[in-house]
Amino acid sequence: MSRHCPPGAAWLLRGLTGPAARCLGRSSGSRSSSMSLCGAPAACAAGPAGGGSGGAGFSSARRSPPWLRLPEVPGAEAHRANELLLLLPPARRGPEPPQHHVVYFPGDVQNYHDIMSCHPENFQWEQWSFENVATILAHRFPNSFIWVVKCSRMHLHKFSCYDNFVASNMFGAPEHSTDFGAFKHLHALLVNAFRLTQNMLLSQKSTYGFNKDAKIAACKSQPQSGPTTNGCSSTEGERDCEYSNNSAMNFIIPSAVGAVSFTLIGFSKGCVVLNQLLYELKEAKKDKNTDAFLKNIKAIYWLDGGHSGGSNTWVTYPEVLKELAQTGIEVHAHVTPYQVFDTMRSWIGREHEKFVQILEELGVEIDDQLHFADEVPSLDNHFRVHEVF
Repeated sequence: MSRHCPPGAAWLLRGLTGPAARCLGRSSGSRSSSMSLCGAPAACAAGPAGGGSGGAGFSSARRSPPWLRLPEVPGAEAHRANELLLLLPPARRGPEPPQHHVVYFPGDVQNYHDIMSCHPENFQWEQWSFENVATILAHRFPNSFIWVVKCSRMHLHKFSCYDNFVASNMFGAPEHSTDFGAFKHLHALLVNAFRLTQNMLLSQKSTYGFNKDAKIAACKSQPQSGPTTNGCSSTEGERDCEYSNNSAMNFIIPSAVGAVSFTLIGFSKGCVVLNQLLYELKEAKKDKNTDAFLKNIKAIYWLDGGHSGGSNTWVTYPEVLKELAQTGIEVHAHVTPYQVFDTMRSWIGREHEKFVQILEELGVEIDDQLHFADEVPSLDNHFRVHEVF
């Protein structure tokens, strides 16, 4: 099969925004991910194994720290579940600072690296895989926990559909409301993900029989140069060990006001989740748990939002944005000509301007930036917003 997009495929990518679907015919589809410490073979795999069928555990992209993959994490309701990928921060020595978590909602065609690399079209954007974007975010937000929330449904292996967060049509275009339950789902999803991660890290520690000092000693005993028998260099093994020390870490509940903080980021269609959260702000403030969680959200980033619907790419209702202004949450909007200058979807640019205008009138000091303004609108620059925001 050719690894080039067919002539008619380009239009499908306009306005797309969400993880790419599983690659058909993958030879690795039956692999299951496994835990590993200090450069065990699974840690040298090219990203989390499998497209969604593997069990929870550790694996890692080449030359990168371990990833913790959590399949089917339930939210506020049993039938709502999302897969998450976690990139742990390096273990810190001394007193732990307040925990900061970055929660990222991807756009269309984004998926795990091994799935994107084998897809006949999506391989072109494999550098924006879950793992690679998480690494970018880890540099952008040092010492933070980076969470990638995978959409619950993918249409035609391209269109991400965040059905657990907002009512969506076949292609993932949202139908916003004030009572869908996105805030409750996100809060419960994080509570459960924190608990699962804590248990997995503790299980990893007990399974391998390492205490912290023993782990450090074992890592230091590895060769300092040259490849190991499993193909990982010593520096890769050392990095894995550095991250594995997180097994003693305690996750603080999302609603512990002042003890933990969050940054929410949506890219392209992932912004539909952020928009739905805005529509639910008024009701969220009435619930004790979601209100406490809301108080811990410090910043929200809209990265070049867009979807295949004919409107509602940006929130433009003053009464909804007033609720956002009252929270004191930092608002960041980063756009490119690919979305806001698209003459075929001219409402996106108009809505973006109105979103910014209303928030400024409400006294919000919004960080609004247009990137690549002098360049021809392109899908490449659309993705490159990850590197410049």
